[in-house]
Amino acid sequence: MFFLLSKVLFYVALPVIWLAGLLLFAVFTKRDRYRRVVLKLAAILFLVLTNPFLMNEAFLLWELPPKRLAELPVSDAGILLTGITSLEKSPHDRVYVARGADRVLHTLWLYRKKKIKKIIISGGTGSVRTVYTSEAAELKKILLLAGVPATDILLEDKSQNTRENALFTAKLLRQQPNLHSFILITSAFHMRRAEGCFKVAGIQAVNFPADFYSKDRSYFPNSLLIPSAEAFANWHLLIHELLGFITYKILGYC
Repeated sequence: MFFLLSKVLFYVALPVIWLAGLLLFAVFTKRDRYRRVVLKLAAILFLVLTNPFLMNEAFLLWELPPKRLAELPVSDAGILLTGITSLEKSPHDRVYVARGADRVLHTLWLYRKKKIKKIIISGGTGSVRTVYTSEAAELKKILLLAGVPATDILLEDKSQNTRENALFTAKLLRQQPNLHSFILITSAFHMRRAEGCFKVAGIQAVNFPADFYSKDRSYFPNSLLIPSAEAFANWHLLIHELLGFITYKILGYC
């Protein structure tokens, strides 16, 4: 039920739905006064949502900052959260990686720099459809191709959301008594919720954010004034994550 609810929330958080609702109201309302107010509100909302500077400022506030490799302690394992592959694209003779590939690349970086000794990949499938494998299994293929020994890779391939990532990883770790210290790797916008879930599940991990949507602050005209379709799309991502974080907090998941 919670999994399906999260999918509904995904569409509710779409800013384009908000704009469409306002415009439809303006079209069908019979009161000119309401129409003028709604159209002004839609125009303001459009200008705010398409402004790249405001979008970047919002991500700078929400995303946890990057960490230098020198700051990280040597840990027994890195916990890599999935959510960056597509399982619904054929042919299935390769791995389809979407935005967020920094998660796996930076995990590999940590492994090569000997900051982590093993890699735990956590993630089943985020699809409501039946798929042929798990996201964890897909990312394992990439790590194997990159030369990581199979003995250094552990899979948790049943979880469907961040809470289950934490709970099922904790269950896995109870069978690995030699692993005591961890680095958690996920997208920077997702790290607050993920870190909270893992703490509630009893796993204390150093966070290592990846896949940043924020950029260094810029005051050039193209950042301040020119509308951006990318900014419009990114607001949906951030709003959806904020709603998810608030929901998890209320339910005590993080």
